[in-house]
Amino acid sequence: MAYKIGIPRAMLYFKYYIMWSTFLRELGAEVVVSEPTNYPLITQGASRVVSDTCLPLKVFIGHVHSLVNKCDYILIPILRSNKKKVLNCSRFLGLPDVARAVVPNSPPILEIEFDMNRGRSFLYKEIYNLGRLFSQNPLKIKQAAYAAWETHRKYQEKMADLKRTHNEAIGMYEGAESKSAGKDINRFDESKLLNIGLIGHAYVLDDETINHRIQTLLRNFSVRITTPEMFTAEQLLRGMKTMISDAYWVSEDEVIGAGGSYLEGRIDGIIGVMAFGCGPDSLMMYIVQRKARSMNVPFMCLTLDEHTAEAGIITRLEAFTDMIRRRCSRRNTDAGYVSSYR
Repeated sequence: MAYKIGIPRAMLYFKYYIMWSTFLRELGAEVVVSEPTNYPLITQGASRVVSDTCLPLKVFIGHVHSLVNKCDYILIPILRSNKKKVLNCSRFLGLPDVARAVVPNSPPILEIEFDMNRGRSFLYKEIYNLGRLFSQNPLKIKQAAYAAWETHRKYQEKMADLKRTHNEAIGMYEGAESKSAGKDINRFDESKLLNIGLIGHAYVLDDETINHRIQTLLRNFSVRITTPEMFTAEQLLRGMKTMISDAYWVSEDEVIGAGGSYLEGRIDGIIGVMAFGCGPDSLMMYIVQRKARSMNVPFMCLTLDEHTAEAGIITRLEAFTDMIRRRCSRRNTDAGYVSSYR
């Protein structure tokens, strides 16, 4: 009988779900993903942790709780570093322990730690330790790991090549692709579209309940959006080098790297989206904001928590896009000026 392995639809899910699910399925496991984030789930997660815990962690705990009695194990990987000399937020490192402490009735939690600072041998050992739950054949585990990595690589390439978000790309791989928002943009007059870049982490930008459907709202305001996953790793690295010398945090490419890439090209404005109380994000957003202002590019930062109302988000997005349009219209009166969204 195949084990049912639960995967919370939060935190690292958006970036690495395809890799994890491929590995598990190659070894014969059945993957169970928690339902999309909703307000009862957020309330459940928030009730189990202290009040000053960041919103993404509250959401994650809600997802873990929602998997109780639905699977045999829950997979909670630890991403300590994905490159040499970079670190991740301590809350990512403690996810399995926090889940055990606040969801005591959860199924057993499977851990696998990714830490490139400890070398490939450590990674291989972690992979085999996890794989032995499903198979005692080292070759089968190796083949599953290779298939997972190749699928993950193609997943990243597809998002960059086709300009798809994580949710759209996951839908394509899972055979449940919804109508692409990228295609819906064609209903607008191409000459009136604004080009706006979003910066932030996938667990905020791609969770429509946390961010109050910001991508849909912007598209309804005649905006063509770009998100960090639509760049290649090389482009993000190049963009980051224009802003800082070396990365310190694992996720700096999603904020500073994407921000630098937008500013290298032609962009009408940048919107940063972050969770309240996140120290690293506050610093990274400030770096991008300072650079954007020096280049006279409009920048707005939205800070979200569980009390944020959608009406306030809509008002700020309307004001920001209207301001950019008026700004472009004034500049359009100057001889020879062509707006970047024309």
